[in-house]
Amino acid sequence: MDTFALIVTIGVALGFTYTNGFHDSANAIATSVSTRALTPRAALAMAAVMNLAGAFLGSGIAKTVSEGLIETPHGTKGMWILFAGLVGAIVWNLITWYYGLPSSSSHALFGGLVGAALAGGIGVIWSGVVEKIVIPMFLSPLVGLLVGYLVMCAIMWMFRKSNPHKAKRGFRIAQTVSAAGMALGHGLQDAQKTMGIVVMALVIADVEDAGDPIPIWVKIACAVMLSLGTYAGGWRIMRTLGRKIIELDPPQGFAAETTGAGVMFSAAFMFHAPISTTHVITSAIMGVGATKRVNAVRWGVAKNIILGWFITMPAAALVAAVSFWIVNLAFL
Repeated sequence: MDTFALIVTIGVALGFTYTNGFHDSANAIATSVSTRALTPRAALAMAAVMNLAGAFLGSGIAKTVSEGLIETPHGTKGMWILFAGLVGAIVWNLITWYYGLPSSSSHALFGGLVGAALAGGIGVIWSGVVEKIVIPMFLSPLVGLLVGYLVMCAIMWMFRKSNPHKAKRGFRIAQTVSAAGMALGHGLQDAQKTMGIVVMALVIADVEDAGDPIPIWVKIACAVMLSLGTYAGGWRIMRTLGRKIIELDPPQGFAAETTGAGVMFSAAFMFHAPISTTHVITSAIMGVGATKRVNAVRWGVAKNIILGWFITMPAAALVAAVSFWIVNLAFL
């Protein structure tokens, strides 16, 4: 096995985790920052710490990613397939970050893996892709939209007789907790996805056997890189989530964050499903906003975001396929 290919692939995997952090940090804190519940730097610091903690809460999603989407490739070629898949995901993350589009880093990664596997002649487990990726991709935003709407309705009913100014101050404090829960769920979901890729690389290199526990150094490395990326911040996407979909107030921000965290924890612990934090929090914000009035949500912005969801996987797959062909010419 080419040790150089292994080192490069693990390095790029950690680089992807870093881009995931600054790309998706907005998911956890955009609502808290937009409602002024937290200052931007304090929110990022809190999210970084909670992302780090969330990475150690489980390993089910990592196993889903490493074993259930593509056939485990072999040899140096297999390692470069993983490398190309990661390049596809990173490139798409950078493009969508530049344009402030809250697309899914998770689906960029899955699309990159599938595109690189197809280009490299490796089997794709389509049943796993449909069951573990496509169905949750459609289901989780619908759940986020509905639950966000219901949670906000419940809050409005429970506090209907409260002083609006006092209630907003209370929810601004409560958002510290809900944002922390959102960041913890992001760490639980997204750090494990990269852990799965690193484990697959170690299996290809015969350093680990399939089914072995995830090495502690892999957990620490992925958690730290996600946390560092989060602290770097994703200001462009934060503006989209925090202000462009709807002008959020503290009760709405609390409802959206609580909904997003609840959906992510349920998906991770009950189904080991690698869902997109971006999809969940964006749809929750839409559901919460619709309780005010349907046209309070800027559906034109929402439409562009949803369009980005649909093109993420094929776009990342195309970049990954091109990357593999280039690597194939250079190294294989």
